[in-house]
Amino acid sequence: MIHQYKLGGYNIVLDVCSGALHVVDDITYDIIASMNEIYEHQAKLDAQNDGKSCGMIDIETLIGRIPSEIEKKYAGTKAGDRKEIDECFEQVLELKKAGKLFTPDTYEPMAGELKAKTSGVVKALCLHIAHTCNLNCSYCFASQGKYHGERAVMSFEVGKRALDFLVENSGTRRNLEVDFFGGEPLMNFQVVKDLVAYARSIEKEKGKNFRFTLTTNGVLVDDDVIDFANRECSNVVLSLDGRKEIHDRFRVDYAGNGSWEKIVPKFRKFVEARGGKNYYMRGTFTHANPDFLEDIKVMLDLGFSELSMEPVVCAEDDPSRLTEEDLPIVLDQYEKLAELMIERDKEGKPFTFYHYMIDLKGGPCIYKRISGCGSGTEYMAVTPWGDLYPCHQFVGEEKFLLGNIYDGVKNHKIQDDFASCNVYARQECRNCWARLYCSGGCAANAYHATGSVRGVYKYGCELFKKRIECALMVAIHREFADSDEE
Repeated sequence: MIHQYKLGGYNIVLDVCSGALHVVDDITYDIIASMNEIYEHQAKLDAQNDGKSCGMIDIETLIGRIPSEIEKKYAGTKAGDRKEIDECFEQVLELKKAGKLFTPDTYEPMAGELKAKTSGVVKALCLHIAHTCNLNCSYCFASQGKYHGERAVMSFEVGKRALDFLVENSGTRRNLEVDFFGGEPLMNFQVVKDLVAYARSIEKEKGKNFRFTLTTNGVLVDDDVIDFANRECSNVVLSLDGRKEIHDRFRVDYAGNGSWEKIVPKFRKFVEARGGKNYYMRGTFTHANPDFLEDIKVMLDLGFSELSMEPVVCAEDDPSRLTEEDLPIVLDQYEKLAELMIERDKEGKPFTFYHYMIDLKGGPCIYKRISGCGSGTEYMAVTPWGDLYPCHQFVGEEKFLLGNIYDGVKNHKIQDDFASCNVYARQECRNCWARLYCSGGCAANAYHATGSVRGVYKYGCELFKKRIECALMVAIHREFADSDEE
């Protein structure tokens, strides 16, 4: 499968199954497009014939005609030189022969193998240290931190048992991830500190290395929090929606007061103390601000350079929900964001956007690419009273209750559903060019959009595909820039 598009002045060709990425001239771009059209037509005919080649088209003859067709298209132009066209055509054939174009998909038999190999091995927990919050954000998926239940905080005893559960179920894995989450985890900060101290006390004995993340709205950040997080947390996630008027429209306290003025100075001090590294400024954009690039610009002006803006996911009747009318605006914003990243690179002021982080030379192994998210298997969320859920977005959905930290996983049917949730489990994903980047997408978003963890959140798919196109373009530009410097 081939995916072709033009962006940022580049003609980009992605060979989906090999991962090979090509930047080509107009002639080569059109040659590849013509070949792809022939192969796709053959694939449709084969599909109609139960996967058997029906032999209804002579592929070699049709492909052999491509140079003449390209010559006609470019007749009267400098690009119409037949010798150059033939050279481009031969290069495309060589790339195909080398497995860098039109590579077949041979990965489906591997689907599920990684999860099968790691069955019963847990590598990460999201500790819901506080099911309560000091803000009252209207778009909050967690019902203002209550997760459809009562307000609660996790005791040290429950947290300690959760860490022991993680160690006991981590197999030979050395590095273990723990995210302190809420609600607002700093409303239970002493327990956070006590749990980190406990984890550090058992690391050597158990042969483990704990890596902690703290997610906070910033209201309770002080010097003690900053010192602790910079000493113990490998990452911190700081919630800021960008522009003051946007942030204060949603992220308000229970008296209706905005939090922007209160948290921004604290976040600036926090990030400065971390040396500007190992943090994410995480925002949410909604129907109120599909032009989220303006919020990113505000964050940059404030001195933040590690950024993430997430599309809201909420109920159909929620006024914050992104609409079909918002979609072209958001897609355009992603392209303009890519342009801004390139501009800032040239100015010597680069910044990171979480969804544009992509490694052209490496990245996740193929097993990870096809097996997808480890929710419900490698990763679980723990409630303040010790219940286990597949991830934080399922907490409070009783049908997804997996078990608890004392007795382990008991709901094996639900866990099996998540274990079988790979990119080939969704029919819509099988022929999607982005499947080896999204790995089937988020099970929680799929469930809340379709009622099934194997469903497809189509709106999210459109956003994801645009992000990948933009991310690849930015990565290409940076590769060329680095080559020019050398």
